Amino acid sequence: MIRQLLEADRQETMAFIGVQPAENLFIIGDIEAYGFEDPIQTLWGDFGEDGVIRGVLLKYTDNYIVWAPGDFDAAGFAAIINADPSFRFLSGIEPIVHKVEPYLDRKPDHPRVLYYAKCETAAGLPAIPQEVTVRKAVPDDAEALIDQMYAIPEFADGEYSVSHKRRTLAEGTARAWLIEGDGRIISSASSTAENSMSAMIVGVGTIPGYQQQGLASYCMSVLCRELLDEGKMLCLFYDNPAAGRIYKRIGFRDIGKWCMWTYERKRVPAEH
Repeated sequence: MIRQLLEADRQETMAFIGVQPAENLFIIGDIEAYGFEDPIQTLWGDFGEDGVIRGVLLKYTDNYIVWAPGDFDAAGFAAIINADPSFRFLSGIEPIVHKVEPYLDRKPDHPRVLYYAKCETAAGLPAIPQEVTVRKAVPDDAEALIDQMYAIPEFADGEYSVSHKRRTLAEGTARAWLIEGDGRIISSASSTAENSMSAMIVGVGTIPGYQQQGLASYCMSVLCRELLDEGKMLCLFYDNPAAGRIYKRIGFRDIGKWCMWTYERKRVPAEH
């Protein structure tokens, strides 16, 4: 049975998704930030015959995320998505998304799939050489951090907002550690989507001319140690096998693949 989840379901829902905090980073974060009654998002639960929750579907604006570690009513979740004309994105661990996909009335225009990795230990993180200074970013670093992202070829096509970066650094929902040189930020690593249980590592990179010195690994090492010390599980996406090898060397391990599928919005017939 599928029904909308309410504030009264918080404890059961959080216990269900909290068993795997890396896989459920976005759902946990959205519940902690917006709860069950904010109009920006809606949650549904699928309950088995025993009345125990076995699947969660979250809608945040036009994006749906699905989670169910075992059997669940995939057709029922798909029916909710099909009925929503604003639906644009579907995300989740690949095998779970593939259970919903056959029941959707559209095919994704851009079915992107990324490797998903997590880290639970600081044992593999490199030590920082004495001559290297890694400092924590403050909100006033936002513009320089964005300039650095655009200067790195693999990040240059992204869309970044200085105001959003400044706000998340100020609010503490994101953080960054950086290395400076020649009056600018040359390397950094950031977190995003932080919640009480987990955090996503993003923007790990060094600008051309300063690469192959381990600088990004040093930034990442300090960032990851700080988050792990707070009891947070770390996770990240990657699609570059070379980057994956670096992450694995410092303690990350693959936990599957993550779908980020984009769909055309449904055309709503005009009224006559």
